[in-house]
Amino acid sequence: MKRFIVTTVFTLTYGFVFAQTKPNTEKAKDTIKTEVVEVVTSYAPKVTDAFKIKRKPVIELSKKVQRKPLDYKIKSVPVISTYIPKSGVLKGIDIGDRERLFNNYVALGFGNNTTPFVEGYFHSNSRFEYEYGGKINFISSTEPVANTRLNSSYYNASVDLFLKQEMRYYDWSAGFKAYRNKYNYYGLPENINFIDPIVNSIDPSQTHKFYNIFGAVHFPDRDLQEIKGSIAYFSDTYESDELHADIDALFEFPLGRFGLNLDDLKLATSINFINGGFTRTYNDPLVETNYGFATAGINPSYSFSFKKFDIKLGGKAYYSFDLENTEGKFFAYPDIEINYPIIKRFANIYGGITGDLEVNSYQNFTSRNPYVSPTLNITQSSEAFNAYGGFRGILSGNINYDLKAGFKKEEDKALFLANPSNSNGTTNSFPSGVFFRGYDYGNSFGIVYDDVNTIYFSGGITYDYSRHLNLGMNLEFNNFDLRNQAEAWNLPQLKSDVFATYKEKDWYASANLYFVGPRKGTTYISGSPSAIDLDAYIDLNLDGGYHFNDLFSVFLRANNITNSNYQTFNNFNAQGIQVLGGIIYKFDALF
Repeated sequence: MKRFIVTTVFTLTYGFVFAQTKPNTEKAKDTIKTEVVEVVTSYAPKVTDAFKIKRKPVIELSKKVQRKPLDYKIKSVPVISTYIPKSGVLKGIDIGDRERLFNNYVALGFGNNTTPFVEGYFHSNSRFEYEYGGKINFISSTEPVANTRLNSSYYNASVDLFLKQEMRYYDWSAGFKAYRNKYNYYGLPENINFIDPIVNSIDPSQTHKFYNIFGAVHFPDRDLQEIKGSIAYFSDTYESDELHADIDALFEFPLGRFGLNLDDLKLATSINFINGGFTRTYNDPLVETNYGFATAGINPSYSFSFKKFDIKLGGKAYYSFDLENTEGKFFAYPDIEINYPIIKRFANIYGGITGDLEVNSYQNFTSRNPYVSPTLNITQSSEAFNAYGGFRGILSGNINYDLKAGFKKEEDKALFLANPSNSNGTTNSFPSGVFFRGYDYGNSFGIVYDDVNTIYFSGGITYDYSRHLNLGMNLEFNNFDLRNQAEAWNLPQLKSDVFATYKEKDWYASANLYFVGPRKGTTYISGSPSAIDLDAYIDLNLDGGYHFNDLFSVFLRANNITNSNYQTFNNFNAQGIQVLGGIIYKFDALF
């Protein structure tokens, strides 16, 4: 019992002692290191923090992107108005009714001397797509020239088509032109007595046929600005033919790209090829004649302003190779012009010296004189230099004028000279037995060349009387000095024309009065040429019409109202009075 008591006391004492003992509170070692966290905010700059530029930078731009000064020119036109200044009142300006424009029209007409007339035009375009259009024209006349023993009828038919498109970096265009013109060599010389059987055997008809395909590409932001080409074929009734091809390119080099304050340098280049031939010469029906030239040209020019002067400095150079005679020749010409405003807009003085090479062609000669024979001698003409000066400007805001005088020297200038008759009035064949053709009876023209020096004066003035009425006049005087020929055949010393146009809402009219001074023609007496006088003449033409509405109009045209019996060329009388009237229909939708 005593042992139990001792054991119990010992156990209670041990439990009490250990119950009062402090427990072990030591923590485990921490392995996390102390770090500094930086919070970054957006930067708020201050003016004082800016870095100052020590020197001004120089920025050089290309000529194609530099700003150019804008020069606005306003052409004043007097406007009829009842405006009276009054405080607080504003009155509108009468600008009239705006004319409605159409994409297409058709015109049909008929005139005296059995003259039918047809003309049509169509046009279509939409943004970023193709634009195309065309024009057709036909007119003819039956026996329009009185008192001629040969047929004087004619007709002209033509078609002109185009197609173009604007692209992102360039634009292009292409087209086709063609015409077919029929004439008659009706101008028999009066000093030869042609018997009726001979006259009845003459077929004076001649038909000119022309076909032309052309195209161009334009690059607005390139050194190569434009390139264009053309190929044409021309022929006639007598198996004459001519092939003509051109390639032209225009470059603009911005000299400012080299750090210089300079304008663009322009460079025009050209390659021209022409080849043609005739089945016979005028005097020998058994001999053919051919011609051909290949010509390359270059025309650099630089335009700039100095003080108040506008100056163009340039030159032209050509190398031409004669394909028939296998020889080449070099040509060079100046190309300079200077303009100075004495009184800006109102009086500007200008002058220059230039020259050029003209590539003559059968097609070009027939467009100037349809009665040339298909037996021509084709060569080139050179305008060695042309020095000129003049004044131009505006008076009173509605009068424009241009006065010009100069001197030019031309080498191998082409002149139209009447051919002698191969018939004496009773024969119709050569001694070889080859029959004459319709142009062999002194009723056609040949070409002669001569060196010609010309002193000339020309002037023009236009007067805008009102928004409805415009008047004007042109005048040209030439004094010819020839080296070999006796006269400047068929060239007048004095030419002038006076014109007026009137237009209002429903009516329109225009008038042209032409004056051509005396000229020199040729007649042949016993085979020897002799100069004759061709009288001066006046030709008055009127054109007018009335608009019934936006769609329908009528027109009336009258030519040679004075009914003058003048000669445009030696032995070729002009038509008398010609009156043609018709109707015009305008519309938008082509299909």
